[in-house]
Amino acid sequence: MFIDTHTHLYVSEFDKDRDEVMKRAIEAGVGQFVLPAIDSHHTKAMHALCEQYPDRVSMMMGLHPTHVGENHVDELAHVEAQLKSGKYVAVGELGIDLYWDTTKLALQQQAFHKQIQWALEYDLPIVIHCRDAFKEVFEVLDAYKSDRLRGIFHCFTGTEEDAHRAISHNMLLGIGGVVTFKNGKIDQYLSDIPLEKILLETDAPYLAPVPYRGKRNESAYLPLIAQKVADLYGVSLEAIAAQTTANARKLFQ
Repeated sequence: MFIDTHTHLYVSEFDKDRDEVMKRAIEAGVGQFVLPAIDSHHTKAMHALCEQYPDRVSMMMGLHPTHVGENHVDELAHVEAQLKSGKYVAVGELGIDLYWDTTKLALQQQAFHKQIQWALEYDLPIVIHCRDAFKEVFEVLDAYKSDRLRGIFHCFTGTEEDAHRAISHNMLLGIGGVVTFKNGKIDQYLSDIPLEKILLETDAPYLAPVPYRGKRNESAYLPLIAQKVADLYGVSLEAIAAQTTANARKLFQ
């Protein structure tokens, strides 16, 4: 069985065929799904999917860095209130994104700090979104380095040096469709990373693996990512499924 540790199955891209998407994923061997939060506008839809598939779906709560804006105080208050309910397995996705907009770095850093503090308070892992911002993300993480802070670098696309630095912060690497891309680069060193330090994810509906690159991604494609990882490590698909599932269960408890 596979666990898709990062999939936005509640977003509008799946409104017309969500049940079919879930069915295809389950038939493909994906038995569990972890939903990352975006902002307060998506909470209701995320809860609805969790209520429909309570034995298969788990939720995170957080404020996505690209949604940190003028209303960030209200958004963070929503995150805090939700975390108090105890319904979540992680804080995320949170972090820094300098790809789309560099002017909100200070606000993103504030939100990142606050959410890490909540993760420590509630003893939850964090799930980091990092785009064009490894230096800035590590600057924040360095302030909290301890055995208590743990989590995932979601959709990891950094260098091998970044990978080892992330692991030194008790972070696992979320491996998605990028590993199948010709220019993805992480395939060049991934097999040097211990299998105990990686997880599988789709980030659906984004970043579909080859041969679906450029199309809507879905959780049913997770085995394609797993097969590429198996090929890189020179082990069986079953071995990748077993190890990454164990890694996810340990992290999310």
